[in-house]
Amino acid sequence: MNPACKLISVLLTFLFFPIFSVFSQSAISPNVILIITDDQGYGDLGYTGNPHVQTPVLDALAGESVRLNQFYVSPVCAPTRSSLMTGRYSLRTGVRDTYNGGATMASDEVTIAEMLKEAGYRTGIFGKWHLGDNYPYRPSEQGFDESLIHLAGGMGQPGDFTTFFQGDRSYFDPVLWQNNQQKPFEGYCTDIFTEEAIRFIEAQADSPFFCYVSFNAPHTPLQVPDEYYERYREIDPSSGWEGEELPFSLMSEKDKEDARRVYAMVSNIDDNVGRLLQALDDLNIADNTVFIFMTDNGPQQRRYNGGMRGLKGTVFRGGVRVPFLMRMPGMERRPVDIDQTLAHIDVLPTLAEITGARVPADRVVDGRSFLSLIDGKGDPVFDTRSLFFYWTRKYPEPYQNMALQQGSLRLVGNAGFDAVPGDFALFDIEEDPFEQDDLRARNPILTAKMKVDLDNLLEELTNSPNFKKEHPIGIGTVYENPVFLNRNDAGGQRGIWTQDEVFGLWKVKITEGVYTFRFRFLHPLEHPGRMNVELGSRVLQKEHTILGEDTIIWERVRLSGEECDLIPFFAGGGKNILPLWIEVERTDL
Repeated sequence: MNPACKLISVLLTFLFFPIFSVFSQSAISPNVILIITDDQGYGDLGYTGNPHVQTPVLDALAGESVRLNQFYVSPVCAPTRSSLMTGRYSLRTGVRDTYNGGATMASDEVTIAEMLKEAGYRTGIFGKWHLGDNYPYRPSEQGFDESLIHLAGGMGQPGDFTTFFQGDRSYFDPVLWQNNQQKPFEGYCTDIFTEEAIRFIEAQADSPFFCYVSFNAPHTPLQVPDEYYERYREIDPSSGWEGEELPFSLMSEKDKEDARRVYAMVSNIDDNVGRLLQALDDLNIADNTVFIFMTDNGPQQRRYNGGMRGLKGTVFRGGVRVPFLMRMPGMERRPVDIDQTLAHIDVLPTLAEITGARVPADRVVDGRSFLSLIDGKGDPVFDTRSLFFYWTRKYPEPYQNMALQQGSLRLVGNAGFDAVPGDFALFDIEEDPFEQDDLRARNPILTAKMKVDLDNLLEELTNSPNFKKEHPIGIGTVYENPVFLNRNDAGGQRGIWTQDEVFGLWKVKITEGVYTFRFRFLHPLEHPGRMNVELGSRVLQKEHTILGEDTIIWERVRLSGEECDLIPFFAGGGKNILPLWIEVERTDL
């Protein structure tokens, strides 16, 4: 190339650097690291205005990343994770709750891991899955080559029975599930997940990989190493931002102590994000890695959250707006701010465009790629499309805790099933980011139109095949034996958690065979009685008279193949007691 042509080429490279560099990554299959934290709100970072939390690594990352300033998720974790993994609203995937049997994603959903695996990537998950703990819904059946996870929605919860009995030490030295097998680890959970993620990255450094790091912190229980808590022991988390926070966020003493512990957990996360970034530098692959940081919903406890209304579980912005940072290969290390309304459903199609992978064409994908926004081209669809938010326990309840967002307009419902447009609230968050000025009386036609849009979308989603059908747990297969049925996946009475006297069941698909059942109860049995199991039209029962034990074992149970409800209870002392969990092992394989 002659000098003049070379000079022109260099100038053109710098002039169009972001566009050419981003799109060129498709040809070289950039690595993808996706970090998501649990219950870390928009305000739990230094760069979003929190004067107390110490997040130097993430603040620096924000200074060299694409920053999605109006990025939204679902109000709670499992729905967010199903939408993130599939690019589809959670109800389409069968996920409708965080437990009560509603946190199981249909096995025919196509995840980011499956999409990238088809494109030649090695895939790994480290941390929280929360989309099904049994075959065929585990990470290993949803595209992940390597997995290290806890069960259920959180460590220390009754569904995660390998850590539940550790009480206030459940985040330390846990028994986790590595490639579907129980394995003890030493250390603090966030550190462990990071260490294992780094091992995976090092092993895949010469080929494209997708590493999903889904920290369970700073979710409750608020357990953290002392060295991190000491950084915050003396602070007053309610100080330092007077005038910026609204009266509904006044903090109690418990809120303040919770904030100290959350900030300590976030600082630990920050250090571990630094370890991941350093690993990329050490392996000389940082410039060919898409690095994403986000969180799954707003904060569970009251603390600084940028002045927004609402917490985790609500459809107000404080419950669903979260930070999103994406450092892109080949782009200049500087902040790029994007203010269009984007959401978790947009991540899969964006990664598909970046990597050259194929978005599933045989189903509705609700999200769309926002890569054009990074290149400054714009896309008016993001300003006009509808985004749907909801959460109520077990199933959607029109119109309780339900919202529709179109650009800066938000229609929020906290009303009964027969609500009319006048029962909703309408906010323009561009003019009213704290959602305090209800515009419905001044805009009745617009309010009515948005309710029609909400009704139409709700009708479509609740008629989705995976929402309407059951997702039974496979029992007696060669893929998982024994099977542990935990409280997170128990249906039946609303709000099953650690209650003894509660009606519960598991949806199962049984393979014909001979089985051993182990029923584990939360407390030792105090009265003689009868253990009962209903399996469809079949009832099994047996007297149990030994007192003071927390486990009942049945052996040589012959079952025929069927799909049915498994309903267990111990009847004794005038009570019907649900087991905490059940181990079902096929013994004739």
